[in-house]
Parts: sequence; C-alpha cells; structure tokens
Amino acid sequence: MLPHLEVAGSAFCVLLAGTAMTQAPNTLTDAERAAGWQLLFDGKTTAGWHGYGKRPFPDGWQVVDGALSRVARGGDIVTDRSFANFELSLEWMVAKAGNSGIFYRGIEADDWRQTPIFHSAPEMQVLDDAGHADGKSPLTSAGSLYGLYPAPPGIVRPAGQWNQVRIVARGSMVEHWLNGTKVVEFDTRSSDFAARVKSSKFAGWPAFATATAGVIGLQDHGDLVRYRSIKIRPL
Repeated sequence: MLPHLEVAGSAFCVLLAGTAMTQAPNTLTDAERAAGWQLLFDGKTTAGWHGYGKRPFPDGWQVVDGALSRVARGGDIVTDRSFANFELSLEWMVAKAGNSGIFYRGIEADDWRQTPIFHSAPEMQVLDDAGHADGKSPLTSAGSLYGLYPAPPGIVRPAGQWNQVRIVARGSMVEHWLNGTKVVEFDTRSSDFAARVKSSKFAGWPAFATATAGVIGLQDHGDLVRYRSIKIRPL
C-alpha cells in the first residue's frame, strides 16, 4: 500500500436508470459500452500511457492496488491517444497535503523541459484543500480550472478518500464536475476567458488552451496520488 493512502472501499456506487448499483473500479457496464465509453486504464497495466514528451513510461508511476499511482519522481504522464470533444470520468485520491492535476487537450512537445504540458493544456486541480496552501484560494483549490476559474468550497473530500471527477469538453465549452457537482464552466473563446488568461501566468504561453484536440495528462507534482476508473466517451 502507498504511505498515507488508504482505500476507502473497494467499490463505488453509480446510478443507472434510476437504480443504485455497485460497480467495481476500472470496469465498464454494458450500458456504458453501449453509450460509447472506453477505459483509459485497465487497472492492471500502464498500457495506453507514456511519459510526457515521448519518454518511456516512468518508473515513478506504478499500478498499485488497481490504481495508477504516482509513488516517486517520474514526471507527468499522458495518454497515447488524443481527444477532441469528450466526457472524461475518473476517481482520484491524494495524500495529506498532496497536489496533482488532470490536464486535457495538451499539445505534446519533444522538449518536455522547455515546454511542459501546462503551457498548452488546461488543468483541473487535484488537491488536499485542507492540508495544502493552494486550498486557501478558490482559484487553485480542488476542482478549479487552475489559476483561472474558482471552485466552490466544501465539495472535495479529505485526503485519503476517493473523489469522482467528470470533465466535459465540447467545442470551446468545458465543464468541471467534482463529486456530482458542477464546480466550473467556461468558454475558451469568450472575452471573459481571454481576459483571465491575459492577467495570469498563462499569458506568456500563446498555445495555452488553443488546441481543439490533445492528450489527457496526469500531473506529477511531487506528491503521492492515485487515479482509477479512468474512462472516456468521445462526443
């Protein structure tokens, strides 16, 4: 087991056709398959993922107890495939005072040191709000579009518990959902979005949030974090 990370149950509940059912992690129901959902992580291997910048898959990320886990320094990891319009669903659990993030529509660069993924990809913040300094600001708390659109307090679950995420990207419209609540909504082509970017650190990176398709990424921010039930439905 990872230090400071205890799994809060081996299964989780979903609602299907109005009826509660228990679904094992890293699986698809028949209804999900029919709706076009695909697993991005099989719960057993790192197939379909690689280190950002076309590096081999890093040893710092491992499959532990059915979760894709950052256990040591390894850098960010990304999907082999790119996605344009999609609904992404996953669960994450972070260690106390932990920090990570979920990137999407990232443009992969050969020189990952000079052009990290956050130069192009928006990020949904993954955080222990109670234990990390970033949790003091809604702009950098769990669920936010990091540094640009705030997330409301009281939605994220504590360190050591699983949180459910949905990210819906359709054209320029994007939604962040955390534990069943929509916490962020924005339009990358809006004047409001442009103004927020202009007054942020992202202003120096012209490729930021410009791609209509790109890779999904998981951030290595130096802390222990686990991801599971990573699935996507192209829209």
